[in-house]
Amino acid sequence: MDFALTQEQVMLVDTVRRFVETELQPHEFDVDRADAVAPELAAQIRQRAIELGLYAFNMPEEVGGAGLDYVTQALLERELGRTSWALQVFVGRPSKILMACQGEQIERYLKPVIRGERVDCFGLTEPGAGSDAMGIRTRAVRDGADFVINGSKHFISHADTADFVILFAVSGEEEVKNRTRKRVTAFLVDKNTPGMEIRRGPRCTSLKGYHQSEIFFSDCRLHERQILGQEHKGFDLANQWLTAGRVMVAANCVGRAQRAFEMATEWAGTRKQFGKAIGAFQGTSFKLADMATSIRAAELLTFYSADKLDKGIMTDGDAGMAKLFATEMLGRVTDDAVQIYGGMGLMDELPIERFWRDARIERIWEGTSEIQRHIISRELLRPYQE
Repeated sequence: MDFALTQEQVMLVDTVRRFVETELQPHEFDVDRADAVAPELAAQIRQRAIELGLYAFNMPEEVGGAGLDYVTQALLERELGRTSWALQVFVGRPSKILMACQGEQIERYLKPVIRGERVDCFGLTEPGAGSDAMGIRTRAVRDGADFVINGSKHFISHADTADFVILFAVSGEEEVKNRTRKRVTAFLVDKNTPGMEIRRGPRCTSLKGYHQSEIFFSDCRLHERQILGQEHKGFDLANQWLTAGRVMVAANCVGRAQRAFEMATEWAGTRKQFGKAIGAFQGTSFKLADMATSIRAAELLTFYSADKLDKGIMTDGDAGMAKLFATEMLGRVTDDAVQIYGGMGLMDELPIERFWRDARIERIWEGTSEIQRHIISRELLRPYQE
């Protein structure tokens, strides 16, 4: 792997860094206090991202995206990670599963999300099906050319601001090795479709202003034209794109850890106790050394996985390692940053306590740490299974 950045990558990283520092970070405190992003600010961020050519940078060039390789995408995610998800979400990265759009779906869903005219959200998780995605119970029953949907979803990120939902529902069953397995279909469901209701979910300690919602379906009728991909092939379709998302979560965590580390280092170098900077004491300086080493290791692991993704050789275990290590690294780094700041680290006048709060969600969403360990260990042991 070549660690040197191209001239284009350097330019993109610098552009995103300036954008984050000048147009996103100044709003962090107010957004966290209000637990909301004003619609005018959201529109301003989205428009500025479009003007800078950053919007939909994760999508292929042939459909109007930036067509960036995965390593470059990870570089930009690292920079966006230096601010709150409540703000960076408006630099849209549409769900890549939408590349499965066909026919009229391309003009109705795919191209509008790339242009920033529409926003999607991903409707998979349910109250009884978090880590166990196959445990979903929302059902899609065929009725002629229609499907009737009943069930509910929760923890659906930014569903409150989305224009449509990529919905996963059980559409049948099949026998596989003497076991009954659910067949799942993905649908594109427009907001305000009769029979679908979106409600604000419970308030979360992490990511103030970036809301998760509950979605309820009661005899919601969808035409078969709203199937994304093929009937009964929803999970097969999702798995083509979801694993890459874990690498991008890792990159985001690296960026947030770097910012917390920089602040902690400045504090350690300027805050004085017993007549000298607290960074002169090993109890603090060794923390900084460990933080810097962990961040570097997570960064290298993340870009190693992104490089393998570009080469088409990344495994689920590779993505799992990047997500596992980077998210747990972020938890340690933000906790150490609070310790270095002392009592001030928990005061809401400073952003450290927010980094600490926000870090906690990363070990849960996009696959918990336990799920990542399961994926990694299963891959390691697979050659020895009969």
